Amino acid sequence: MTTMQTTIASPVGPLALTVDDDGALTRLGFGSGATSEDPRFAPAVAQLRGYFAGERTAFDLPVRPEGGTAFERRVWTELLTIPYGETASYGEIAARIGHPGKARAVGRANGRNPVAIVCPCHRVIGSDGSLTGFGGGLENKRTLLDLEAGALTLALDPA
Repeated sequence: MTTMQTTIASPVGPLALTVDDDGALTRLGFGSGATSEDPRFAPAVAQLRGYFAGERTAFDLPVRPEGGTAFERRVWTELLTIPYGETASYGEIAARIGHPGKARAVGRANGRNPVAIVCPCHRVIGSDGSLTGFGGGLENKRTLLDLEAGALTLALDPA
């Protein structure tokens, strides 16, 4: 299966999106890459616009994250259960997936999440409530959490 990549501007910096032949999102990361006008990106771009505008609290996209061990995939699946506007600690995630005491392993899996924002790794925090590790930077993690708390609205550049 082939993949296509595009980069879009966002309030948290450029986002690189990759979709497969069927239009399923396989990667969403911080940074730039190739740009494509392929229509398979339209659903993801539209939903990201709605998310940043505070109009969308959940994504309804086909997602097929690339790679990952069985444990990492289990963590990524659990991330999808953290409600919009809420957070969970690494330890809580570890306990939920049946691996209490594996908070650090959850942190590593969280850091390898290939579909940021859509698979909300930004909602995972330290057990003391602190913001820890985020591939997009802690400032962007705070921005995403503030957005979800209703503290701000961001606009995705229509271009």
